[in-house]
Amino acid sequence: MPTQSASTMTAPLVRALARPKVLATACIAVLTAAGWAYLGLLLAGMSGAGWFQALCQPAFGSDAGSAGLDALVLTMWCAMAFAMMLPTAGPMILTYAELAETAASKGEPAASPLVLIAGYLVVWLGAACALAALQLLLTRLAVIDPAMAAASPLFSGAAFIAAGLYQFSALKHACVTQCQNPFRFFFGNWTSEPRKVFRLGVTQGLYCLGCCWAMMALMFAVGVMNVIWMAVLGAVMAIEKIGATTRFSRALGVVFLIVGAAFIVTSVLARWPV
Repeated sequence: MPTQSASTMTAPLVRALARPKVLATACIAVLTAAGWAYLGLLLAGMSGAGWFQALCQPAFGSDAGSAGLDALVLTMWCAMAFAMMLPTAGPMILTYAELAETAASKGEPAASPLVLIAGYLVVWLGAACALAALQLLLTRLAVIDPAMAAASPLFSGAAFIAAGLYQFSALKHACVTQCQNPFRFFFGNWTSEPRKVFRLGVTQGLYCLGCCWAMMALMFAVGVMNVIWMAVLGAVMAIEKIGATTRFSRALGVVFLIVGAAFIVTSVLARWPV
């Protein structure tokens, strides 16, 4: 009798998880929450000066060459990939899940959206490794202040200007257009084979990387562990992907160019006439 009761209680959960849209939504929510939770715990352990300073001014310390810190930087960027990029991929993943659910309702085979998510994450975890290596290199070259994990004003200004110019590039527009139209992509490349769906996830991850890498790199300019800027940039990237045109991308480019110029002018004036 207790076994039947447990089975009755778990049956609705099993049926819900068998639905691609429910499964995809749960996966995105859990992985995103895990990324933010890890970053929160990391900040709480690295700063004892209060919650606001922990959010805005985390410290890495001066032992930037230790293996333990290298691993910490890598896990931090991986968590940032989960926390910042997975929500921006939500519309794309749910579009696939809806198509898979429609196919399943017709009795046709469809691969789990978890396979698609795995392919997408492979790309961004690879990008996280590259960004972590870049941070360690810039720290050792004294381009980034190890106490604040932020670059000098001149470097920050250059980063914003580079990101602003990239917003007007053909590669940026091609990638953001693909990110804005996931239905067309999946409809034209539909397959039920998990291996090929994994490749579709990798392809979408590459489109996303081409769309967002410059904005992700702006974390070097504003402070790598600045959670407020993580949330702001994550929201901006999500808004950009749900648009129907590239106007928002161009407007962002103008804003980035202005911010970059302000960084550089302020830095030069602070040293004038020395």
